Amino acid sequence: MYIHTYTVNRYYSSTHAFSLLMILCSNNRVMEGEKPRCFGRSRGRVNRETPTTVDITQLEDSAQELVPLMRARGRSKCSTTLPPTFHACRPGEQAWGVHSSIRDGVRRGAGATGIASDSVIEEGLSALDINPINVSSGTKTLKESMLDDDSSSEQGKVQIKPLGAVKRSVLSTKPEDVLSKKGTTGRVVELQTNYFRLPTVTNWQLYQYRVDFKPEEDSSAEKKRIVREFKEMLGGYLFDGTMLYTPHKYQKDPMTFFSTRPSDNTKICVTVQTVGLLAFGDYHYVQFFNILMRHILESLKLQLVGRYYYDPSACIKLDGHQLEVWPGYVTSIRQHENELLLCAEVTHKVMRHDTAYSLLERCCRSDSGNFQRQFKQEILGSIVLTVYNNKTYQVGDVDFSVTPATIFNWNGVRTSYADYFNQKYKVKIRDLSQPMLVSLRKKRNLLSGQDCLIYLVPELCCMTGLSEQMRKNFLLMRDLADCTRLVPSQRMDRLQHFNRCLKTNSMIAEELKNWNMELSEYLLTLSGRILPSEKIILGSEVRCGPSQAGNWTRELCLHPLLVPQEIDSWAVIVPNRQRRDVGKFISALRAAGCSMELRFSDPAYMEVDDIRIASYVKAIDNVLRSCNPRLIFVVLPSSRLDLYSAIKKKCCVECPIPTQMILNKNLTSRNIKSIATKVAIQINCKIGGAPWTVDTVLQGLMVVGMDVCNDTTQGTSISVLVASLNKPMSQYFSAVSIYRTSEELTNKLSANFCGALRKYIEHNQGCLPQRIVIYRDGVGEGQIPYVYEHEVGTLKMNLEQMYGGKVYKMAFIIVTKRINTRLFCDGNNPPPGTVVDDVITLPERYDFFLVSQSVQQGTVSPTSYNVISDNLQLEPDKLQRLTYKLTHLYFNWSGTVRVPAPCQYAHKLAYLVGQAIHKTPSSKLDQLLYFL
Repeated sequence: MYIHTYTVNRYYSSTHAFSLLMILCSNNRVMEGEKPRCFGRSRGRVNRETPTTVDITQLEDSAQELVPLMRARGRSKCSTTLPPTFHACRPGEQAWGVHSSIRDGVRRGAGATGIASDSVIEEGLSALDINPINVSSGTKTLKESMLDDDSSSEQGKVQIKPLGAVKRSVLSTKPEDVLSKKGTTGRVVELQTNYFRLPTVTNWQLYQYRVDFKPEEDSSAEKKRIVREFKEMLGGYLFDGTMLYTPHKYQKDPMTFFSTRPSDNTKICVTVQTVGLLAFGDYHYVQFFNILMRHILESLKLQLVGRYYYDPSACIKLDGHQLEVWPGYVTSIRQHENELLLCAEVTHKVMRHDTAYSLLERCCRSDSGNFQRQFKQEILGSIVLTVYNNKTYQVGDVDFSVTPATIFNWNGVRTSYADYFNQKYKVKIRDLSQPMLVSLRKKRNLLSGQDCLIYLVPELCCMTGLSEQMRKNFLLMRDLADCTRLVPSQRMDRLQHFNRCLKTNSMIAEELKNWNMELSEYLLTLSGRILPSEKIILGSEVRCGPSQAGNWTRELCLHPLLVPQEIDSWAVIVPNRQRRDVGKFISALRAAGCSMELRFSDPAYMEVDDIRIASYVKAIDNVLRSCNPRLIFVVLPSSRLDLYSAIKKKCCVECPIPTQMILNKNLTSRNIKSIATKVAIQINCKIGGAPWTVDTVLQGLMVVGMDVCNDTTQGTSISVLVASLNKPMSQYFSAVSIYRTSEELTNKLSANFCGALRKYIEHNQGCLPQRIVIYRDGVGEGQIPYVYEHEVGTLKMNLEQMYGGKVYKMAFIIVTKRINTRLFCDGNNPPPGTVVDDVITLPERYDFFLVSQSVQQGTVSPTSYNVISDNLQLEPDKLQRLTYKLTHLYFNWSGTVRVPAPCQYAHKLAYLVGQAIHKTPSSKLDQLLYFL
């Protein structure tokens, strides 16, 4: 007989994403005596998509698309028994399952090449009641068909994607020609980090099982309690609420248990079924350690709030502000260069004493006739913590038509929300007329078939975080900073205390011993390097170095700017009450500009009688008609966002002209000289000047910064690209795009990148850049594969077209600021220029950590740089030094910043558009730093 292969269509329903089903049968027929059928059920109408063909070489990546049976989270409806065979489906039917022996066999046999072994194929055939001896020796075997590259027919090519292999390959973004990512330049220094070694870890094979509950149970604590009832039958295990890990292989598969929920005496059916075998080094093997770590944190009596664990017994009370600060820990175990390491970081949670219901009452008292609009304005976008399950939700809407007395369908029974909370959580709701808060479920919950909306009761929701009013409270923010801003020595002491708690707790020690794990006693020590300090180049070729504080403000005030501009035509718009104060400030501005060779002519004054938006807009129109200013200087009475937004929108979109805003209180500040100096430098940059530069050495270099920002008011996202146009990095091109989908983002980034290349050609006598370095910010861990495959690929195609087939040199670097890694040097912050490119970096990446900024308070946070594409042919040293040089070129601060200047410019512009303008700025401003 012949073994044929089949390509299985992938169908998507409205709430589920289905993986591919591998189908093997003989003679293109369904097994005799068996009717075609599908496993499980779907919800909603089935939308048929284009059939997907998957080659066997994609086997290792298949688990990135986890199906309901394999998903680590979610509650999908799956078959409770694995059938002895699996079948082809009729058109319109959906295939959900794959025989476990086929799935496990293909995974076990798949090596580095993704090719299954003969024994694995035989196991799969046996599972289908096909005798492998019956395969004709004159025909190609299944393995030979896989290896035959010349075979292009459906019979000669195997196309398999298993239903969720346990092993998930980690995306390797390290360029193939990079042999070493270690640099040598700089002074070697010994550093401590917030990592702990795991000298010994369990290296046996682990079995992974999925636990399903019917009817579904939302509470993870309740699911863990139910599973604990069968501990004697399950033996030693670790359960996270969905997946169960154990070193034992259960004889019966699947296993079914029955329990009773005490709250309502509901019978619960618990099904435990095999997912697969975890080998040391698998992705899910490391995930097991993190689950174990979370289990250990629970043993320390820490409380789970949102994603992290906090210690309420060690809370810091701020009675004067009705707040509490809970200290906690963020932990992560990951495979680093040569070993598994535990990263531990100190975190804090601000807990408020008020609830959403108390906020509703305040709104009713302040404006009873318009309380609904006011309450929505205050609550939308807030994160609330529910008191009954300690989960956090983001409020997306308020439904005033739904109350706790409203009837809904709960597991087939009509009941009210009040009765639901009373029966399930033993919580009694006092006010049955209050409106309900609405939250949208996370994407992973939508894919698992759950309803998209969650209704929350305001009186059961504690407010978290800080409101805008709180952030404006100087005393509150100062008290919070005193509690949460830890200096390096304090942070190290907290981490060592955390380590001692883990090692001295008898229950935790026994737990670690059971899993053959051990934790090192001290923080990890490694070697780093301090790069040489950079020389700042001012006007007249004056060179100076950063001071001990890490800035060059003093030298900047004493020497001319690199490219000073003459402000020969400008206007001042000021409320008539502040006319005298602004005159004094203009005098200070001129005095500050003299030493920097920045000359200000007499401005044209335009007074406004009141502080209404219409008055300011009218004044701008009058100024533009009466004179042709290069810049408009605007005095604001207060930090009103609506007034600021209206002026910026007017001057960035409708009538493109740079503006300089200043608050009225700063006109008479005691630090008026310092403020005037900074304002003078900003004005110079906004009209085309530049204050300083550094020697970048490389010729023909274009540096690009990319960032994204969400516009919550419009439901869109902002993408910004900023690119340098000359060697001193004193001229830039900027482009802004507003998008809604990832595909739209990729297309607009591509168009903006081509526009930057054309502007570079205009500024460099028709020459294209010899080297391009792109720093991409705003990329989460889960977005790296998309950026790597789509954005980088699209930019490379653009470069091939622009260069006409000639060789181009480009590096694409992902910049990540929000990381948990911390570095310490002799109990203090490491100095600017500290680089770490080994031990705590990742083996699948060309990455390094850089501390570029100087921090006077708290603990410095390094920035992570991940080079995902590179053909610059530069040694790691030069790429690290170039990155450090670029952190000196952000003209809004006479010191180093956390990220390269083009990246910081992109962030600044994205924030301006997302928070104030909400529209694409005029292209007439794209070569000015108008957004500083």
